[in-house]
Parts: sequence; structure tokens; C-alpha cells
Amino acid sequence: QVQLVESGGGLVQPGGSLRLSCTTSTSISRFQGLNWFRRAPGKQREFVASIHKSGRTGYTEAVMGRFTISRDNGKNTVFLQMDNLEVGDTAVYYCNAWNTNEYWGQGTQVTVSY
Repeated sequence: QVQLVESGGGLVQPGGSLRLSCTTSTSISRFQGLNWFRRAPGKQREFVASIHKSGRTGYTEAVMGRFTISRDNGKNTVFLQMDNLEVGDTAVYYCNAWNTNEYWGQGTQVTVSY
């Protein structure tokens, strides 16, 4: 069974930075794509960022220029560098990986507040 484990969440002030990590229990090269999603309080889960096996990346407009997705194949880890955080970024962030199946992590809480 493939497992994804997120870490790096926490409490940060607006304008601050956090780096989320998602480590998989198998080689990330097995996956066609790796994604980050988030669910804010009272809202549906939404797409945040993706990185394809080819290296192509994509972002939702709300985080463009502030968030960066990357991966380290040797560590079987995908990262989400989040800079210039805003109160509206407060959410539980989930890692997602897919090939012929889809896998989810348990989530990590990010709170942006004074």
C-alpha cells in the first residue's frame, strides 16, 4: 500500500514562509504526477500546485508567484515552498500522487495569522 506523509505545516504570520514536504513510501518516479491540494475551513478541497513526471509544473492562480513545487527523486519527496503567505492560505494541505491509481496523504495544517 502506497503511503504519503506530509510535514512542515504550522503557524506563521502574514508575509512569512513555510516549506511543506510529502514523502512517499515508494519511488516517486512511479507516479505520473504529484500534486498539492488544500481545504480551507468551510470550503471544498481545491487544487494548489502540480508537478508532472516530465517536470512541468502548474499552479492555481491564487498562489502563482508565491508558491513553488519541486521534487527530490532521491528522497522520494515533493516539496511546496510557500512564500509571502496570506491569511487566505490558511488550510489543511494535502499531498496527492497518481498513476493508474490515486493516493492521498493525511494532510498538514497551515495557519496564517497575526
